[in-house]
Amino acid sequence: MIALTDQAFDPGALLTDFCQGRTETGAVATFTGLARSEAGAATTLELEAYPGFTEGAIGKIAGEALERFGLHDFHIVHRVGKIAPGEPIVFVATAATHRRAAFEACDFLMDYLKSRAPFWKKETGPAGARWIEPRAEDHADIARWETEKP
Repeated sequence: MIALTDQAFDPGALLTDFCQGRTETGAVATFTGLARSEAGAATTLELEAYPGFTEGAIGKIAGEALERFGLHDFHIVHRVGKIAPGEPIVFVATAATHRRAAFEACDFLMDYLKSRAPFWKKETGPAGARWIEPRAEDHADIARWETEKP
């Protein structure tokens, strides 16, 4: 499941729901990303997306993760709109038979979401607004998946 929302969400509740009835799943891995204040330099993070297009692009990479890591399931929730420091931005959960596949799939999905998913991010603070681009480290993180095999 993939959801974009402009509403705050509770990662704990999402995890509880995701784990329900999983009698054959041996591992669930999750990641929750939070908005940072950057030591007071950021008062708001704003994310923009194209409805339908963004979910479709994320769906393609999630489908790749299902196949590549043999996942039972995944759940991705990503905020759009204005987000305050400390609020969750993204929640990714992966379910698999064994822990390594669940961990690696979660990492794979987050690397994609951080670097290549079609979101536009703007940070606003006392010094004004600035657009946020992926860092060199983000590009390096995702590049490893192009050469690594499961």
